[in-house]
Amino acid sequence: MNDITQDLLKHLTLERLEENLYRGESRDIGSPSVYGGQVLGQALFAASQTVEGREVHSLHAYFLRPGDKKVPIVYEVDRIRDGRSYTTRRIVAIQRGKPIFNMSASFKTREEGIEHQCEMPKVPGPENLPNMTELGKQALADIPEKLDRFLKWQRPIELRPVQPTHLLHPEPAPPFNDVWIRAVGTLPDDPVMHKAMLAYASDYSLLGTALLPHALTFTQGTIRAASLDHAMWFHRDFRMDEWLLYSMDSPSTSHGRGFSRGNLFTREGKLVASVAQEGMIRRV
Repeated sequence: MNDITQDLLKHLTLERLEENLYRGESRDIGSPSVYGGQVLGQALFAASQTVEGREVHSLHAYFLRPGDKKVPIVYEVDRIRDGRSYTTRRIVAIQRGKPIFNMSASFKTREEGIEHQCEMPKVPGPENLPNMTELGKQALADIPEKLDRFLKWQRPIELRPVQPTHLLHPEPAPPFNDVWIRAVGTLPDDPVMHKAMLAYASDYSLLGTALLPHALTFTQGTIRAASLDHAMWFHRDFRMDEWLLYSMDSPSTSHGRGFSRGNLFTREGKLVASVAQEGMIRRV
């Protein structure tokens, strides 16, 4: 396991303060406030520590306030229900005595049943595609100084866009976005950490898909954007240290909000998770 991967695992593994109470720290990735995927991953880890013998199958979250990267985040877990097959947890993330995020997560026992899934898009594999770090280096000569650190940041999740967009001078494009993702190092077998890491990674690129028809990117510095909510459904087993195709689309952008959704497939075409998100999008 390399240092970047080990640091992310440590970052998602929270300190237990008391029964149902956990604390986490933030990493500065160059964004104005705490990265939303970090809070999703940490909140899912906290909820998972209060459940035995069941796996998370869905989560629904709201981002309430911007998080302060310099202040620890306390996660309070409410054990709402433990049923015969399903378990429900509510998680609130708190800074300075105020909630910045809340989430409901549902866990269940494994069972067999009928199955079907949508097909994975036919796209090139990840091997010959540039990753986001390489794409960022191509734009560094013209990039604003405040965004330079974000592009140079060594990501624990590698992203390889199938249809790369110029970071500063994009052309209008249909609202479809396919990105190969995986952790940059080998992970332990614990499925809780793989799901927490996928929750962490699922916030990458999703809202940006809503910008494609408008020839806008976050790196231009001309818009103000923030995630408002985030939902995930986990369908089948997967590993985050193996390539997953994150296939995203944006059906609508209106009234200062963009809506995006995504499906995640293994290289073999198995659908393992689905995501939906609405975010604030405003010109500055």
